[in-house]
Amino acid sequence: MAIYLTKESKVLVQGMTGGEGMKHTRRMLAAGTDVVGGVNPRKAGRSVDFADRAVPVFGTVREGIEATGADVTVVFVPPAFARTAVLEAADAGIGLAVVITEGIPVHDSVAFTTHARAKGTRIIGPNCPGLITPGQSNAGIIPADITKPGRIGLVSKSGTLTYQLMYELRDIGFSTCVGIGGDPVVGTSHIDCLAAFQVDPDTELIVLIGEIGGDAEERAAAYIRAHVTKPVVGYVAGFTAPEGRTMGHAGAIVSGSSGTARAKREALEAAGVRVGGTPTETARLVLETLDVRGDAARG
Repeated sequence: MAIYLTKESKVLVQGMTGGEGMKHTRRMLAAGTDVVGGVNPRKAGRSVDFADRAVPVFGTVREGIEATGADVTVVFVPPAFARTAVLEAADAGIGLAVVITEGIPVHDSVAFTTHARAKGTRIIGPNCPGLITPGQSNAGIIPADITKPGRIGLVSKSGTLTYQLMYELRDIGFSTCVGIGGDPVVGTSHIDCLAAFQVDPDTELIVLIGEIGGDAEERAAAYIRAHVTKPVVGYVAGFTAPEGRTMGHAGAIVSGSSGTARAKREALEAAGVRVGGTPTETARLVLETLDVRGDAARG
């Protein structure tokens, strides 16, 4: 099992014929992703050869869906065109749109996330690494060779920390890893992923990675307290961020004590989440928690 993305997912790539689109489409195919088409109105009717597979290029997302049954799109278009691309995908009825593009104006993100929600399209991102269900499918830029299928679900604001935790916990493996992005406006939240992992029978433990800025982690803590029965281990990036300095993602805005790593850690720990002080310590807490649960089950 997995959340949002499985081996049955059929993936389009908007911007596949560009440099980044080509590079990451090749990597997605190598990971086993069923990439069924690209979208570029200027190159419609052509196909692109990737090793032993020719991937057709469609003029619109709707044409791609009608020809292939695609239910996922990965967006690699420049920031100025991202709003139009995502609106097109939502209007075409795509189920999941993974928006890798960074630097999208906030008002554009507000517009397309609101529209997609009304159309029933889930947005991952923007400014995110995407998501991977190891051994099944990979939609985005997450390296596929640093982990394996397993029983941990991971949701993270940070792409780099997603990769680090995947690598440190590679011997146990993951059900699905979701990089939700760190912009002020994102289509899928920590809470959305927590809810999905809670009902996924193959996810035994959830890792939540947050960072300074906003109140997403505090809201996630309240949700965990009320609704999540599986163990959650957390990490909050930014404990060493200097006061009054802009750091990292566009969403990492701290004002007074609001949005600080300390406040987030306290909220999560009050909800029963074990929070690591470093990524390596977080990985150790995951191993300890799984061992404790294993001992309890054996006892």
